[in-house]
Amino acid sequence: MRGSSSSALIARTACVFVIACSSGSDGQPATGGPNDGGSGGSGGDGGVIDDPDPVITDDARRALEALRYDPAPLPQDPSNRVADDATARVFGQKLFFDTSLSGRLLGPDNDGSPATLGKEGEAGRVSCAGCHLPGGFVDTRSPHRQISLAAQWTSRRTPTLLDVSFFPLYNWDGRRDSIWGQAIGVMESAVEFNSSRLFVAEQVFRLHRADYEAVFGAMPPLDDAQRFPQLDPLQAGCDPGPAATAACRGKPGDKADYDGMTPDAQIAVTTVTVNAAKAIAAYVRALRCGPSRFDKWLDGDEAALNRSEQRGAALFVGAGKCVDCHSGAHFSDGKFHNVGLRPATVAVAFTDTGDRGAGEGLALALEDPLNSKGAFSDGDRGVLPAAVGPEFEGAFKTPMLRCIADHPSFMHTGQLTSLDLVVRFFSRGGDPAGFPGTNEIGPLGLSDREQADVVSFIRALEGAGADSALLGPPAE
Repeated sequence: MRGSSSSALIARTACVFVIACSSGSDGQPATGGPNDGGSGGSGGDGGVIDDPDPVITDDARRALEALRYDPAPLPQDPSNRVADDATARVFGQKLFFDTSLSGRLLGPDNDGSPATLGKEGEAGRVSCAGCHLPGGFVDTRSPHRQISLAAQWTSRRTPTLLDVSFFPLYNWDGRRDSIWGQAIGVMESAVEFNSSRLFVAEQVFRLHRADYEAVFGAMPPLDDAQRFPQLDPLQAGCDPGPAATAACRGKPGDKADYDGMTPDAQIAVTTVTVNAAKAIAAYVRALRCGPSRFDKWLDGDEAALNRSEQRGAALFVGAGKCVDCHSGAHFSDGKFHNVGLRPATVAVAFTDTGDRGAGEGLALALEDPLNSKGAFSDGDRGVLPAAVGPEFEGAFKTPMLRCIADHPSFMHTGQLTSLDLVVRFFSRGGDPAGFPGTNEIGPLGLSDREQADVVSFIRALEGAGADSALLGPPAE
């Protein structure tokens, strides 16, 4: 897996298409002129057709060649000894689609309608696939298709899992430095799985013991009630408030009964949950976008890109400055940038103001006992910064641009609902205020046709996606 030093994470260049955050000056998504950054074709000069010949200079061609998709084997993950184990991958695929690891749904918006995962109070309804829907592995299910409704509403848009093995840090804010660490964070989150480490371990013991032991060896005796409290699985993730009883499993994140265990029992439970998450990571590593029409064009097929797409390619590495941040084979530098967030209302009147992004996330990752430097890791990935400075305030990770054309929303808040709006936002240089930190970008002044050309080029980055055998639970 590609590493990253502290200095490599501190990016100060102008980032043009970081799908991170924005809104218009009135708090609503920006809108434009007659073309609104759309499909292009005609300009505003008396109906004159605005379709100039593409001009790809030698410098532009070299810059575009550096963006070629790499189908080579995945980078190694020293933190996960089973990252490339075929048996672990199949086990992880089973767990990815398994809802039995999750706790109760919370909040009245979980009303059982098709866009939800069930009704408030129901347990065992959330899986990884509930928000990373097979195909693009993003959320196209939740109401409004912006942020996700799992156990509760999340505050950020669900990112894709395609090709994530090539990135150093995870979450929009760098909160996790391994895929398996990210999976545990989801399990213990009150708004996602609303589960706990103990409950996950016990469910793996109860439902997946043979699969687990085929990869990791004998499980600890989680049926020993003296060492490991045996509670009603339907109580997982129940309300940890004043109404909670001793029979409630307690807060997500290892509270209640977990904290009452002996240290050796806590280690045993955490080891089981970490190993299950490492199996999930082995599956996630297999999810690839694949090469696109753009790559065919690089190989010499001039007809693979139309005129607008070719002009967009030239802009992408030229006047649009997109490549300053969307670099490399996956169109992302893997770093964190502040592009000027003035949050807008999304989903059910939710507005996440004051999100510090990597300014908070990286600090939490550094002190996390489950990071890749910790005792439960198989090796340090070497991707965490030595310290977190002010340059990370309000900064969010540059997402890749491959296989995103069909996403229903963009930015870490999901508040922009088309690529046209995203490109228009970056063309105007973001917002002047209303967000933590300092906006790194400035206005570009791209014309409607130029914006449309860039959008066309991004749409040409679609690959075949993950193998069909990976789009559901493994065949028994």
